[in-house]
Parts: sequence; structure tokens; C-alpha cells
Amino acid sequence: MMKIFYKFSAVLFLVSFSFAINGSALAATAVNLGTAGNFAVLGGSTITNTGSTVVNGDLGLSPGTSVTGFPPGTVNGTQHVTDAVAAQGQADLVAAYNAAGSQTGAVTVSGDLGGQTLAPGVYNSASSLSLTGTLTLDGQNNPNAVFVFQVGSALTTASGSKINLINGAQACNVFWQVGSSVTLGTNSTFTGSLLAFTSVTATTGAVVNGRVLARNGAVTLDTNSVNRPACSAAVVTPAPTPAPVLSPVVPTPTPAPATPIVSPIRPVVQTPSLTLPVAPVQNLSLPRTGLDPNLLLGILSLLALITFFVQKKIKFT
Repeated sequence: MMKIFYKFSAVLFLVSFSFAINGSALAATAVNLGTAGNFAVLGGSTITNTGSTVVNGDLGLSPGTSVTGFPPGTVNGTQHVTDAVAAQGQADLVAAYNAAGSQTGAVTVSGDLGGQTLAPGVYNSASSLSLTGTLTLDGQNNPNAVFVFQVGSALTTASGSKINLINGAQACNVFWQVGSSVTLGTNSTFTGSLLAFTSVTATTGAVVNGRVLARNGAVTLDTNSVNRPACSAAVVTPAPTPAPVLSPVVPTPTPAPATPIVSPIRPVVQTPSLTLPVAPVQNLSLPRTGLDPNLLLGILSLLALITFFVQKKIKFT
């Protein structure tokens, strides 16, 4: 049992050490804004504008009663002032604020975020945060990458500061849960949805690619551009279709026409048939001598016998 405990402790130490070295945040969850997501600007007490501010999205106020500065400001959407839609938006904002603040596994950040490049995840500051210069959020080629910032008190950005998104990161997936108030510097560019417990002040020329949502306090605008974000569908690049490998077509040789073997035509020589004259067979018969045939045969046999002995005699002598 003790060996198992020691092994578990060692593994837990290595995981904790690796996490501390890498500083990687755990995966964040996109915050469900409910109907508050329809608003580019939503205030709790008042909304005040100076100059030619452009709001791309709905503008709402609840439970306050005062919206001023439109015109000269322009709202490219619907204005909901102390109506049921604005009230529901505020209720959904409270739920979203609490959901963002309850996400765990955050990497601790503090001071100034300028000059840093952060991966998707949850980041937490127990007190205020500032931004001077440029903060880069790297989506790591994931269009659904989520960034959640939990700020204990105030969030302040400097003049000319900006937030860059790279490698697929989208403004619709960046959320800032701020425990008190937000101040955006002159001509700064801010990215993400601001969920402020109290108020939001955008100074002259500040651009917000996101939402300005204040639960209890005022929203103050001055010649700003506020653009409600929309998530783009992930672009899937199809794998290239490999070109078909064509085997070279080898033409089948057409056989040459066979040379006919012509046997020489030999003239047929007809051998003339020769008809030999056939001599007529004459009936030869021995002349009749008047001798008895038997006698004649005996004489001949005797002569042959005499001749045989004569020859033998001559040979032996």
C-alpha cells in the first residue's frame, strides 16, 4: 500500500511540476451569454455617448432609464431601453458572469499582459490587470479555441494598446470577467466580450471587437466603434485528391501479315503410257519323236548321273 502511495505521489509531483514549467492553462469552456449575446452594448444604470460612435449590434439598458448621445452616435441594431428584452439580457449577463468566474484550472497572471502570447485556456488575476503594448492570443489552429480571463478588480488598457488574434483565434471566443470596472485607453483596440460587474468606459477612439456589457453601472462611449462578434465556421480544407497514376499505354504491335508460303507450281508431266507389243504366245510343244516319255526321262537321268561321276573322277585324280 505504501509503495502505491509513493508512486502516486511521484506521478502527481511530475504532473504538477510540468504544469508549472509549461504554464499551460486547462481547456476553457465558451461562456453561454444567452440573450445578452445579442447586445453589442448593455448597461445597468446609464449609457452616455459623445461623438460619432458606431454600435454594430443591439443596444440595451436595464434597469436604468437614461440613454443619451444617439444621435450623433449610430446604432446598427435595435435599442432596448428598460424593456423586457433588456431585462432578460441583464439576467442572462448575471448568469454568464458567474459561469465565467467559476471555471477552474486557471493559470495565474498579474500586472501587465502586454508583450505576452497566450494559448487557449483560463487565466486568473486576484487583483487588477493592465495592458500596455500588445497581447497576442494564439488559437493554435483551432477555430473553437476559448480564452477566459478572470480579473479580480479593475482592467485598464493603455493608449494605443491592442490585442492580436493569431492561428484561428476568434473574438467570439474571448471573455473577460471583470470584478469591478473597465477603462479602455485612447485609440486602443480591444478584443473579446467584457462582462463588467460595475461599469465600462471607452475613451476617445477606442475600438472594441466584442461586447461592452456592464451589470450594475454605466457605459460611457466617445467616438468609438463597438462590433458584436460572430464566430466563423471552421474552414475545412479537403485533402488534395492524388492525381491518378496512369500507366503508359503500350500499343500492342499489329502483327505483320504472314507471307504466304507459295509452293512452286510444278508442272505435271504426264508420262505417256507405252504400250509394248506383246508377242503372241506360241504354243510350243516338243516335237513328237515317237519315244516313250518315261523312257526319255530315264535316259536323261542316266546321262546326268554319268556326268556327275565323270566330274568327280576327274577331280580326285
